[in-house]
Amino acid sequence: PPTPAQRALPETEAYAHLLCVIRLTDDGSAAVLTATANALGSLDRFNRRALDPLHARLVFYFSLAHERHGTLSDARGTLLKLHRVATTRRDDIGQETTLNLLLRNYLHYSEYDQAEKLRSKAQLPSSRSNQQQCRHLYYLGRIRAVQLEYSEAKACLTQAHRKAPAAARGFAVELVKWITVVRLLLGEIPEKRDLVPSSATGAKATKREREALAPYMDLAQAVRLGDLDGFKHVAETHSAAFVDDKTNLLVQRLRRNVIRVGLKRVSLAYSSIALSDVAAKLGLAPGDDVERIVAKAIRDGGVEASLDHEAQLLVGETPGDAYATREPQAAFHARIAFCLDAHNEAVKAMRYPPKTESGPKPGGPGRSAKDRAAAEEELATHIMEDDEMDEF
Repeated sequence: PPTPAQRALPETEAYAHLLCVIRLTDDGSAAVLTATANALGSLDRFNRRALDPLHARLVFYFSLAHERHGTLSDARGTLLKLHRVATTRRDDIGQETTLNLLLRNYLHYSEYDQAEKLRSKAQLPSSRSNQQQCRHLYYLGRIRAVQLEYSEAKACLTQAHRKAPAAARGFAVELVKWITVVRLLLGEIPEKRDLVPSSATGAKATKREREALAPYMDLAQAVRLGDLDGFKHVAETHSAAFVDDKTNLLVQRLRRNVIRVGLKRVSLAYSSIALSDVAAKLGLAPGDDVERIVAKAIRDGGVEASLDHEAQLLVGETPGDAYATREPQAAFHARIAFCLDAHNEAVKAMRYPPKTESGPKPGGPGRSAKDRAAAEEELATHIMEDDEMDEF
């Protein structure tokens, strides 16, 4: 049993609160809401650095309890207060934990603008744990994806996937989902091996993980083929999964990419084709403006073709013979010029001072101070003349 001195330590009390909260969380009891609130209230009067990790853990279970019982919005005020207190006390682990929980709170209700304002104004601690950094990168990647900044979103999500612990398989699956959608929006087609969460231990994906990623495999296959009907079927079939993963907004944006891929396949297969046939092959609705869609795809550079407005035709560009143009000559000339420049720079770097008359070297024994000064002045004059000739 603990001694009276151990009972007086707030860390002992915090650890006891944490054990009770974990047990209530595992049991799914609604009493965990009251237990976490009471635990945080009893520990607010202490300002001890040894208590910070336990306090941050209790804050995490406080937010988790509200999320599981559908009252996450009620926890936002408390989280904002805890983040302000952690910042004032210079509690690094509490500061980064509450910041990530607030970002999760905002993203849960799709309040991306509020999340970005908080992220841009909040001060990140200098010493950050790897787990909290992974979560922060994940939330930042989601915000950037919704804001149409797909390149930065891909960088953040990929970095979070690389830094994620090997035991966090569920987190890795969630990252693979978002990375797949963002890559498709960037025009990249992920391979099948990229749709499997990697592990440092080499463990294979479980059946549950493969089932969770099945909608995104079908989505990537539809975009790869440029099949608009197949894309609509995938979006309707797995709409519930996309809504649960919060990726339904990004999936809706993929329609333009599917049309672009389909147009590219059609332009490569036909030298010229009527726009009505293009609409039939792509599965466009009768009310869609096919000419506008094709013209926009050509302007964006996704399709190498031209549009005949009068004849209502899509004319594919015939690939020409590159050796019949001046491109090979220009490339060869650029390589020769690079080699000549490298040679000239090497010669300049190997310059030596001009040879002097035979006799004692400047500054050597047997020369007076006046003679040495005259020799050094003459040597400097020769070097300046050489530099002027090089510039000329």
